[in-house]
Amino acid sequence: MSTTTELLTRGAELFPGEVVTTAHVRHLDLPLQAGRLALITLDNGFDHTKPTTFGPGSLLKLSEALDQVEAEAAEGTIVGAAITGKPFIFAVGADLKGVELLQQHADALAIGKGGHEVFKRIAALPVPTFAFYNGAAMGGGVEVGLHCDYRTVSAGVPAFSLPEVFLGLVPGWGGCSILPNLIGPAKAVKVIIENSMAQNKQLKGKDVFELGIADAIFEPADFLEQSLLWAAKVLTGDVAVEREAIDRGKAWDDAVAWGRLVADAKVHGAAPAAYRALDIIAQVKDEDLQAGFDAEDAALADLIMGGELRSGIYAFNLVQRRAKRPVGAPDKSLARPVSKVGVVGAGLMASQLALLFARRLEVPVVLTDIDQERVDKGVGYVHAEIDKLLDKGRIGKDKANRLKGLVSGSLDKAAAFGDADFVIEAVFEEMGVKQTVFADLENVVSPTCVLATNTSSLSVTEMASKLKHPERVVGFHFFNPVAILPLLEIVRGEKTDDVSLATAFGVSKKLKKTAVLCKDAPAFVVNRILTRFMGEIQGIIDEGTPIATVEKGVEPLGLPMSPIVLLELVGPAIALHVSETLHGAFPERFTVSENLGKVVKAGKRGFYTWVDGQQVLDPEVLELLTFGDTVLTEEQVLGRALEAVAQEIGLMLEEGVVAEAQDIDLCMITGAGWPFHLGGITPYLDREGISERVNGKRFLAPGLASVPA
Repeated sequence: MSTTTELLTRGAELFPGEVVTTAHVRHLDLPLQAGRLALITLDNGFDHTKPTTFGPGSLLKLSEALDQVEAEAAEGTIVGAAITGKPFIFAVGADLKGVELLQQHADALAIGKGGHEVFKRIAALPVPTFAFYNGAAMGGGVEVGLHCDYRTVSAGVPAFSLPEVFLGLVPGWGGCSILPNLIGPAKAVKVIIENSMAQNKQLKGKDVFELGIADAIFEPADFLEQSLLWAAKVLTGDVAVEREAIDRGKAWDDAVAWGRLVADAKVHGAAPAAYRALDIIAQVKDEDLQAGFDAEDAALADLIMGGELRSGIYAFNLVQRRAKRPVGAPDKSLARPVSKVGVVGAGLMASQLALLFARRLEVPVVLTDIDQERVDKGVGYVHAEIDKLLDKGRIGKDKANRLKGLVSGSLDKAAAFGDADFVIEAVFEEMGVKQTVFADLENVVSPTCVLATNTSSLSVTEMASKLKHPERVVGFHFFNPVAILPLLEIVRGEKTDDVSLATAFGVSKKLKKTAVLCKDAPAFVVNRILTRFMGEIQGIIDEGTPIATVEKGVEPLGLPMSPIVLLELVGPAIALHVSETLHGAFPERFTVSENLGKVVKAGKRGFYTWVDGQQVLDPEVLELLTFGDTVLTEEQVLGRALEAVAQEIGLMLEEGVVAEAQDIDLCMITGAGWPFHLGGITPYLDREGISERVNGKRFLAPGLASVPA
């Protein structure tokens, strides 16, 4: 029994639930009388909705297929070997469910080495080898192809990436070592670091070819046929593949240095994966691939046994699985069909909502407002955005015309909403205004129409309290920008019925949003946590700690932006309003900053301004403010802010604002951009010991977003 087989057999024993990918070998006579090719097809026996992955059992199957191909190559019965995937899927990398089960560093090391040993057999075959990327390829799926001599890609490939750094790993089966030596370090850093850390940005087939990862690109309709013809031409010498020379001097060092700047900007040194990947890229500058492979093995094992990866996998599972099955949602069979949508208001938020409803539901959408000018402006915004989609080639002319025809405006609410099934208000965030809007709506809509509010902090129950039918009112809180942030907080008022709630969840699914059911509690989930966090930060500043120290103090969180920049994005007036709402509900924990009030009164957008292209503290704002003389260290800033957040989350879970801590994390990841490598927020608070220090217990069970005991 070989060492590789021993390694993988042990891995398969640790992962009995693996969906094993089989490597089928068939033989084809190539065109142009080029000879016989062994074609290995990776297939787990399911359709494209269950993508092919590599666990230890799958790697064993590939190794067995290579036994056969090796023998045939040695006998001279084949002239080449190729790897492709089942329809629409090439392979999407390591099976993360297996990674979660690993408890020993030695076992993690074995998985890394086992993958390397199998993939290296492809590179060592004595005949030319080809990868035909016919569909989605990620992680180990990309890497198995990198071990081949030549690669083709389908123009229809929708997703191609090395996403490991995004999750808290490194491309550990050759990606860090081979890719920079194939396409150059700058392009490799873009794929491995930049794209991965940009919320796992995917490449299309055209990008894969233009980067030089693939040597040829063909249309999906006859992709395999054209790839075989191209392979035949390579084998007969009719096609000579030329690749760009790699600069192994200063350009290599510059690319790695740039990668470190990107990583610093994203995680500020707080997560190790990107830095480990860059170390390996730097190491393989002299083309010593084996040294790179050894470094990948070590990095994989270390990271697999680290908290960041477990948090990353936990976050990935939340977004991929829990998000698709919202906890607490009523039976979907209760949902009513929605064939027309009304939007009360025609401002920016309302217009964004109208665009989203029209694009995703493809039903008539009518906006109303207090005068024709506002209505026209709102409809005009939607039509202009549709034109932008047309100009970018994201929709065709017929679709653009159809979408524009669906969106209209009216001052007559009865005419606009009389036959609507779902009406959402997006007016000024003031209870009296919203109650008046709903009272007006109740007089004109049908008895079955669901009334939704996009409130960010006000009570849905109170909003519906003066209606004859409060059971039809539901909170439907979007996050800005509406087209980008996935989260939708669906809020059940005290009297909201199951039919209205099910309809809201049904609409959310069609909108392709991540819906989380929330109790009707002040500011729901994201805004409550962020307001507590921001309130603590603002209080620390008001007490006398310099803004620069505060900014530096929270850098280890690797947030998408600093709290002060976030304040500017949200807008001081909105931040002040939410803090006042929460202060009214929980005066002992939520304060209202006098300094923030002064910024709002002065009409300022935030603490910063731009001078000569540089962001600096606005001297006019600083003149308005008064500070105490208590100065905290960076560590104290972070500790105090996180202890406040831990306390608030603990209280929210006690109150039943959401079902579980997992829903808090799902909300923070999809609604506030809280980093994947933290797992949202609760795994980080557990890992740092803050949960137990503040609440006397962890938020999550050991092993859920951490290494099992």
